[in-house]
Amino acid sequence: MVINVSRAVLAVSAAAVLVLTGGAAVSTSVADSDGLLGGDPVASAAVPETPAPTPATAATDAVGALFSGGKHFCSASVVHSPAGDLVLTAAHCLGGGTAGLTFEPGYHDGVAPYGSWTVTASAVPAGWTASADQDLDFAFLTVTQPGTAASLESLAGANRLGVDRGFTNRITLTGYPDTADAPVVCANTTTRSDTYQQRVECPGFPDGTSGGPWVTAADPATGLGTVIGVIGGYEQGGDTPDVSYSAYFDKDIQQLYDSVIAAPAR
Repeated sequence: MVINVSRAVLAVSAAAVLVLTGGAAVSTSVADSDGLLGGDPVASAAVPETPAPTPATAATDAVGALFSGGKHFCSASVVHSPAGDLVLTAAHCLGGGTAGLTFEPGYHDGVAPYGSWTVTASAVPAGWTASADQDLDFAFLTVTQPGTAASLESLAGANRLGVDRGFTNRITLTGYPDTADAPVVCANTTTRSDTYQQRVECPGFPDGTSGGPWVTAADPATGLGTVIGVIGGYEQGGDTPDVSYSAYFDKDIQQLYDSVIAAPAR
C-alpha cells in the first residue's frame, strides 16, 4: 500500500502475530492487460458498502516475507505448481530487481521455520514492464534452497491460483507490515473498484504488506485455499492502510502462470 511512497519500503522491527478484529489489532500467540489503465478507482466507480472486517485465523506457513539486505519489505505466498517452487507477489515489489532477494515462508519473530529460499527467476506481465500498468501488478518468483531435496510446496503448503472468480468474495488477507516482525491477518468481503481492480476493507495493512495474498475458500484445517489477488494495483495497494487493492485475476495472470510452469530448467 502507498502511504508516503509505497507499501514496499524497507524496514523491520519485532511484534507478535496480529489478527484484525473489526478495526482493532489484537495480539495472539505466534505459532498483457485487457487494455485499461485504472485511474482512481474510488473516483471512477461506485464502491458498494462492505461488511466490517471480522476475526481471522493465524497466517498459514504458505505466506511469508520477501527479504533484501537483511530486511523484509514485501509479502508473498506459495502458489501450487508442478515443481512446487513457485511464489506469488506484486510486480511493484520487484522494482529493485531480484539480486539478493529471498523468501521466508511462515516467518515470525525472527524465526524462519523453513529457512530462506533464494529467488532464481521472476516473471512479470509485459504490460507491467512496459508501463507499470496497475491492472497487471502481479509477479511469480521461482525459488530454491540449496541442500534441500524437498520442494517448498511440500514443506509449507500452497494455495491454488484462481482466475475469473468475480469481484465479490469472502477472503482472508495476510501481509507483513515493515514495522512488524509477524503478519497481520484479516477477513472480509471484496468489492469491485474499477474495471480490473478489486478492493477490500481491512485495517492495519501499511507498507510491507504489498504482495500479500487474497485467499478464498480456505480449508479450516490448513488455512490454504484459492488465491484470487495480491495487495497491489491501485496506488501499489492503496492510499490508506485500511483499504487494500488488487489487480483482478483473469486471463492475464493465467497466461503468465502457464508460461512459467512451461519454462524449461526450473
